[in-house]
Amino acid sequence: QVYLVESGGGLVHPGGSLRLSCAASGLNFKIHAMNWFRQAPGQERELVATITSTGYSNYTDSVKGRVTISRDNARNTLYLQMTDLKPEDTAVYYCNVKSRGYNFWGRGTRVTVSS
Repeated sequence: QVYLVESGGGLVHPGGSLRLSCAASGLNFKIHAMNWFRQAPGQERELVATITSTGYSNYTDSVKGRVTISRDNARNTLYLQMTDLKPEDTAVYYCNVKSRGYNFWGRGTRVTVSS
């Protein structure tokens, strides 16, 4: 079974920074593309960033230049470094992987950006 456990969320002031982590188990982590999604209250879940097995990354337009996705294959861990946070970044952030034809999700970590 694939398990994804997110951590690192919290309350931060506008302009602040956070680093989210996602610990993965039950899969050959290094061969999988990994994703961060987020879901704001009352909105659809949206893809924030993707990193391929070779380290290529892609971002949704609203976070480009402020967010960096990275991975540590030795630790089976995915990261999302977020800077210059804005109130509109407030959401629950989810780690995601597609493996063996199935989508797996963590339980999420909540990020609140507020003064």
